[in-house]
Amino acid sequence: MNNAEDLKKIVKEKYSEIAQQRREQNEASCCGATGCGTVDYAIFAENYTSLEGYSPEADLGLGCGLPTEFAQIRKGDTVVDLGSGAGNDCLVARALVGESGKVIGVDMTEAMLTKARENADKLNFNNVEFRQGEIEALPLAANRADVVISNCVLNLVPDKRKAFAETYRVLKPGGHFSISDVVLVGELPQGIIKASEMYAGCVSGAIQKAEYLQIIHEAGFENVTMQKEKAIQVPDEILRDYLNENEIQKFRESSTGIFSISVYGDKPLEGATCTPGSGCC
Repeated sequence: MNNAEDLKKIVKEKYSEIAQQRREQNEASCCGATGCGTVDYAIFAENYTSLEGYSPEADLGLGCGLPTEFAQIRKGDTVVDLGSGAGNDCLVARALVGESGKVIGVDMTEAMLTKARENADKLNFNNVEFRQGEIEALPLAANRADVVISNCVLNLVPDKRKAFAETYRVLKPGGHFSISDVVLVGELPQGIIKASEMYAGCVSGAIQKAEYLQIIHEAGFENVTMQKEKAIQVPDEILRDYLNENEIQKFRESSTGIFSISVYGDKPLEGATCTPGSGCC
């Protein structure tokens, strides 16, 4: 679990299994496919059913927010979804950009991409596209997107600095992101940190909230805003797979907090900021 490539392999394997299941199968167990491989479903997931563009077949319940709720997506925009899964957020975004816009989903898991393409094809959409790639090296040209969204995925990326640097690169000057994710306040018990299932379940891969926001600022984003924040309680029946009763009690009594957040940030317009070495600083 210490190697970045090993972490990616774990996530890819588990989400490949999840992609083969129906939503009902994931709903039947709080842990989904493989012993908490979808722990985020039961604990984090938001209700999409009232949103325009919602497609039940694309909703595997793997998110921790509604990034499109705050993304200020307009007709004609190009939207990029990082870690697009079965296409849930992409289809909602497509309803917002309309026929004149474009939605590009990026995911590293082939099974998820297959499912997403099938879901888009059933709706005869010609302006929704899914590409295979990693968030740390996006298969997109620079200055491509008006809006970047992501839903409970960046916490799974080992190198979050690269992830936000890539987000910055693909956004047009003046573009922005709205990302839902999981962060921590305080330290998780070692039993959770070492558990691969909890990593794929969007818990132990999370970093401290202060560090997360600092990485965003360091990437060059402005007007960084916390749009939504919700405390998360991991049920004891899940924690018992990784901690003994004494460890659970200590965890409950500690100041450690797990939060789902939605964060917004702007990429500055060209010439609006001072670049190091330019002489303006």
